[in-house]
Amino acid sequence: MRHPHREIAPAVWRAMQAYRRAIPPRALGWYGSPDGDTLPLDDKGWEHLREKMLERPWGDAWTVDLEEGGDGVGGYNIEYRGWRLDAPAFARDENLSCGVTFSFPTEYLLERGPVHLRALALELGRELPFSFGYASLAFVSVRGNWHSARRELLVPLSRYLGLDLYYLDDTSMSIGTQARGAYWLTFLGQPLLGQLGGIDALRGSLSFPEVSFEPMEGERLLLTLGEWPDAIDTERKVDLAQYRALALLLEPHLYEERSGWISQDKDNLRHWLRRLCK
Repeated sequence: MRHPHREIAPAVWRAMQAYRRAIPPRALGWYGSPDGDTLPLDDKGWEHLREKMLERPWGDAWTVDLEEGGDGVGGYNIEYRGWRLDAPAFARDENLSCGVTFSFPTEYLLERGPVHLRALALELGRELPFSFGYASLAFVSVRGNWHSARRELLVPLSRYLGLDLYYLDDTSMSIGTQARGAYWLTFLGQPLLGQLGGIDALRGSLSFPEVSFEPMEGERLLLTLGEWPDAIDTERKVDLAQYRALALLLEPHLYEERSGWISQDKDNLRHWLRRLCK
């Protein structure tokens, strides 16, 4: 979301509350405190977060980490990275964007089904002024251990092209109004949707029976690439041409990570982010 925190904070907070209502009570049990501790997420914790998100008058950055388990392990998580985009340190950085993630355990999808999860993703997405967003099968790493998880998983993931491995910190500092890739649910907003030619152009380029189009208020679109998310196991030789077609349309708009990783590591990640473009 290429909008400053102050503009989008109420919408992000509403989306967080919608997610909270949709998951089991107390599924989110912990939050990261400003001093680095992990504290129980009780009513006092929620009030602290509300004040931090909506009322804190100072600061250039806002970070929220809500977890199912105190050690970061668990299927239910919320992460938010908000920025004061007009701050002197950020004003000229067109790649910086606010971002939020909501994760669910696989069991949630299997028990509730893809129709429920898609409807929930659409409810969350309606609140947010996104340029790009998505829902996908994914590995969710323990907070603080993402870099080691990435080193171990990037090679095995070359077999499963439909699995995601995300790190919101680096993505929010790099993506701007660009895209991350083609996913089961792919949300497109402005200016990205306009750069792709709009909804009518996409209908012509993605005329697959599996693909559905859900226009959204504010010149936005939800693309659904199939009934269920697919891991895309290359050893099964599945034909998911709609994923490749969307990936090729998005390829000119894919962002570049710009963290301090060593060059070889960056090349591996760049190759992985473009895995469906071949």
